Amino acid sequence: MNELQPIQSKIYEIQGQRVMLDFDLAELYQVETKRLKEAVRRNIERFEGDNFMF
Repeated sequence: MNELQPIQSKIYEIQGQRVMLDFDLAELYQVETKRLKEAVRRNIERFEGDNFMF
């Protein structure tokens, strides 16, 4: 099994955009979804642009 397969299986295509859901990202980083969202809010300038959307 490819080591990227678990991540690739959590990437969805919605209206032509590739996305990962917040709870899948939280699982990937081994944190609670709530904590991931708090970190994004505190550091929103790092997530601005075309590559990220929360």
